[in-house]
Amino acid sequence: MRNLKLTLSYDGSEFCGWQVQPDAPSIQGTLATAIGRVTGENVLPQGSGRTDAGVHALAQVATFGTNSLVPTPNFIKALNDVLPPAIRVLEVSEMPAAFHARHSARAKTYRYRMYRGEICPPFLARYVWHYPYPLSERAMVEAGELVMGEHDFTSFAAADPERGARLAEAFQPDGDDAPSNIRRIFSSTWKVEGAEFQYTVRGSGFLHHMVRNLVGTFVLVGKGTVKASDISKVLQARDRSLAGPTAPAAGLYLVGVEY
Repeated sequence: MRNLKLTLSYDGSEFCGWQVQPDAPSIQGTLATAIGRVTGENVLPQGSGRTDAGVHALAQVATFGTNSLVPTPNFIKALNDVLPPAIRVLEVSEMPAAFHARHSARAKTYRYRMYRGEICPPFLARYVWHYPYPLSERAMVEAGELVMGEHDFTSFAAADPERGARLAEAFQPDGDDAPSNIRRIFSSTWKVEGAEFQYTVRGSGFLHHMVRNLVGTFVLVGKGTVKASDISKVLQARDRSLAGPTAPAAGLYLVGVEY
């Protein structure tokens, strides 16, 4: 059996997220159907992580096993011919049997896009968080730097009914079977890009809603509701109620996964 690694890009607007759901279109389910049409096999591709409903990916990674004789390079065209336009396969490669999209990952990068202009163009509305209100961008830059390093990110993890069902996957460090909320953040930066204020974070892994909860908290800093220096206190408290609200899904992108 061959172990194939796919690199995917997708617009998550019309999907319920990565994970298969019984009555809603998912990225994983749509990809599985496409693979079945190409190979005749019933497989469930495993992703590097579960993106939520409305979240996008520039370079998600998935793996699946196949006995198909279709040449590896031909999978790109074959899958893209049957996938909806919102999902594109960018690259396919054959990997050793031990390689796994999630367990083998060593770092991931996410980007969050806020549109700061007064009027958001309609063709951007599904891909950014439109936030035209006053913010201290300098304070948000300062706050972003304070989450770098290794921390327990319990304060920035999802606190909802879905959390329990996802505990086994969402709360594991990549490649480690011991449940933990500890993650290492290698870089955490805000920058102005045209009319957008963008947050880019690279880390060893991320908890459910972690990036969106960080962004929601940084916005409170930008509004002056919370001081940048309070970020360290929120981290140490390990209390979700002390952090900010969850930012909308539309502005979040999985940029890439490192192995």
